[in-house]
Parts: sequence; structure tokens; C-alpha cells
Amino acid sequence: MSICVNNITKIYGTQKALNDVSFEVGSNEIVGFLGPNGAGKSTMMKILTCYVPPSSGEAKVCGFDITTESLEVRKQIGYLPEHNPLYLDMYVKEFLEFVGNIHKIKNIKNRVGEMIDVTGLQLEQHKKIGALSKGYRQRVGIAQAMIHDPKVLIMDEPTTGLDPNQLEEIRELIKSLGKQKTVMLSTHIMQEVEAICDKVIIINRGEIVANDETSQLRKNTTKQIITVEFDKPVAEGLLKNIKGIDQIKTLSGNSWQLISLSEDDVRKEIFNFAVSHDLSVLTLNKEEQKMEDVFKELTK
Repeated sequence: MSICVNNITKIYGTQKALNDVSFEVGSNEIVGFLGPNGAGKSTMMKILTCYVPPSSGEAKVCGFDITTESLEVRKQIGYLPEHNPLYLDMYVKEFLEFVGNIHKIKNIKNRVGEMIDVTGLQLEQHKKIGALSKGYRQRVGIAQAMIHDPKVLIMDEPTTGLDPNQLEEIRELIKSLGKQKTVMLSTHIMQEVEAICDKVIIINRGEIVANDETSQLRKNTTKQIITVEFDKPVAEGLLKNIKGIDQIKTLSGNSWQLISLSEDDVRKEIFNFAVSHDLSVLTLNKEEQKMEDVFKELTK
């Protein structure tokens, strides 16, 4: 396992930011670390990157303990914080060489050239960082996180503030990185999670509330959203009598959106309702749950 977290608790004064958190992240996985604001995401990332110590519990990165072997841990990790700290008066190549020298990288110019190619900074490499767009600054941040060829990349809100084109480019970059490295990223953009993450860990109020593959999490939610169209008008009061239906929303024409919180498939009940009221079902569609729905259900 690239990351092993066992019973980590972090207390700030009287506030418990993390409460007995445990999880594992395997090699070459892209894991979305999700949660509402203040849930403990950034605290967990700071602990894994050895910025702050835990109050109790233990964690290992690539087999190295974050408390007793913190220098070795930092060699294994590339970190992109939420607020990407860059020296704006430095040129892109100059900055990457500066970071590479801190890591004592041999053949630094070759390595900087590789990172510029990987992150798509070829046309921007001779510019000052302060003159770059938000998207290219994020690329510089990713390049500095990767300059020492770490086995694990930890990214806190890597796509904040990017336009749609930049979003797509950074997502594709992260997906390509995940083929060779373990990537753990925090984000509030659920489409991003669905697009690039193999696995999702959801934290709420300092505790893990979900830890599973992205596709499996969507299947596990009990909420069902069903769109049905009948051949003639139906009174809303009648629809409320369908067993298992909790919410009803009228759409256009004779179409309805029916929401159920039941664990049983309610489509059979809808067909029985139609037969008993001399109705024909023209269309019936059960929507696949989105990560946004799963997130809301688990964190409310």
C-alpha cells in the first residue's frame, strides 16, 4: 500500500478535526478525498505530508512512518497545496531548477525539461510565473510537485478557478499521472471525481463515512430517481399512493419524476399502479446516481 492510515486523531484545542480515521490507498490509484468545508480533508493531507503531527494514531507513506521517518516520507511525496505557493518574480525554468536543487536532483536541466514537456509548459517556460494564467500556474505547481519523481502525489483542490478548457487539460494530466503514481486529490467538483477517480473516500465531521470504488458508491445509495411518462394525465394525489414513492415532481406533459428512498426497486410498483388505473407506460427510466447525490446523502 502507498498510504496506510490507522486511527489518526487530530485535536486543535477543544476541536476534534479528525476522529479515529483509518484508510488505505493502493499503488497507482487515483483517489478522491471528499468532504464538506471543515470536514478535515486539509488536516489529513497536512498530516500525511508531515506539516502537522497527529494527536494520536499512526500513518505510513510507502512504508515510512510520518512521525519517526518524516524526511523519508517527504522524499516519497509530491504536494500541491490548495493555495499554490509560487515565486511570481521567478521564471518558470528558473523556479523548477530552484526546487530541483533543493531536492539535490542530478542532471537538473534534463529533469526540468522533462517536467515542462509532461505538464505542457513548453510555450510558457521562458515567462515569469506572475505573467501566467491560473491554469498554467497550476501546471507549474504540479511540475514542482513531481520534480523529484515521487511515488505519491497529494493535491488539494488542484483545479480551483480553472476555466472549462483548463479543467479538461488538468484532468487529463492527472489521469496520465495516475498510471505511474498514486494520486490523492481533494476537490468539491463531483464531475471531476467521476471523470478521473478510481476510488472515493468521503469524510464528514472528522470521520470517514464512505470508502469505496467510485462506481460502487453510486450503486450503494438507496435513493432512486425514476422518470415515467404515461399515455394520459394523472392526478398527483394518485401518484402519492404508489408504494415506496417519497417525492413527486411534475415534468412536461404527462411525465413525472418520482423519487424513492426505499431499498426495493419501485419500478414494479409503478407498473402495477399503471395497470390498476388503466394507464400505459410510454417511458420508464431509472437514473444512475451521480456522485453529487451520493455526497449529499452521506454528508447531510
